[in-house]
Amino acid sequence: MNTYDLVIVGGGPAGLAAAASAKDHGIDSILIIERDKELGGILNQCIHNGFGLHTFKEELTGPEYASRFIDMVLDRGIEYKLNTMVMDISADKKVTAMNREDGMFEVQAKAVILAMGCRERSRGALNIPGYRPAGIYSAGTAQRLVNMEGYMPGKEVVILGSGDIGLIMARRMTLEGAKVKVVAELMPYSGGLKRNIVQCLNDFDIPLKLSHTVVDIEGKNRVEAVTIAEVGSDRKPIPGTEERYTCDTLLLSCGLIPENELSKSAGVALNPVTSGPVVNDSLETNIDGIFACGNVLHVHDLVDYVSQEASAAGKNAANYIKNGKEKDAKIVEILPVDGVRYTVPKYIRPTEMDDTLTVRFRVGAVYKNCAIATYFDDQLISKRKRPVMAPGEMEQVILDKKKLGEYPDLSKITIKIEEA
Repeated sequence: MNTYDLVIVGGGPAGLAAAASAKDHGIDSILIIERDKELGGILNQCIHNGFGLHTFKEELTGPEYASRFIDMVLDRGIEYKLNTMVMDISADKKVTAMNREDGMFEVQAKAVILAMGCRERSRGALNIPGYRPAGIYSAGTAQRLVNMEGYMPGKEVVILGSGDIGLIMARRMTLEGAKVKVVAELMPYSGGLKRNIVQCLNDFDIPLKLSHTVVDIEGKNRVEAVTIAEVGSDRKPIPGTEERYTCDTLLLSCGLIPENELSKSAGVALNPVTSGPVVNDSLETNIDGIFACGNVLHVHDLVDYVSQEASAAGKNAANYIKNGKEKDAKIVEILPVDGVRYTVPKYIRPTEMDDTLTVRFRVGAVYKNCAIATYFDDQLISKRKRPVMAPGEMEQVILDKKKLGEYPDLSKITIKIEEA
């Protein structure tokens, strides 16, 4: 059995950034395992721009952003396997994988970084009534068909869900000559970035109907029409509000789910809110030496944040490999309350963490003229005003190690939304 210091599962933006960072921090024996035929992950099909503003201070397309990190990995001579599927990860960091050349094989790692990304919520999870005709795609599948394989899914389109991929595909389908009739969103707010609503819907006069959902799909062989209706506060359709749109394509953009089947088999504890691993300040899971970063940890809005997080995971994994398990340090839990849905990380070790630590989270509703408040036990430490916060945009709080040192008996940190 081959042994590596570090095995990274996933060769997308998170896995690439983690590998480059680990190499820069002194780890030479690294293996990236990627199930697709090329490195770069989902970015290869995201040909629109808007990537890299934080990381490279310029606007790049998805493939351009990915290629910068692929170049980093190639320049550092990091080993990778493509077309290789990881089947299992054990708690003692034995990784079982398979491909055509090697068949089923095992590698033993000193540390593992989970960077598997996320998948789209399928139609089966949405319980939409109607037949199952051709012409129903997840937005990401449609994106791959148009951008990478050169197929046009349809000519008249209705989109359910206002996640970022759905918004971007509304613009993409319009630019390719299709007619996007409406974007319906079940929630009373959009799930995507504000800039995508402006650039992808408003600029093309595509209507966005909030608090609406699909109640019927017509057509036996191919989608012929879709009926949407308004929903009440209980998310149930209101009779008499139905609107029928003739179309040949329905795109679903109803949320992303972190790919954590492998994490579960390794015994990694998952957060029920994010569906991603519970991690501490070094992005380590409850299993020693198994780290997580990127969309497998929680769904990000910007790939730049994925890269930042992955670089930290690579550095922390390198420290773990060189120094072994860190001595048991005092653990402080971060509690998300009053509008804050979750935090990443969930636990910190004030004595072991870096000088500053970025805590990322999402809010549960749209808030206007509010503030993000941070408490050490019951002591208010910071309060930052925000004119508007929405679930589609990630928020952050930066914790300072020096400040934490002033509270040696700290038992909990609370992050909540308050009136400004």
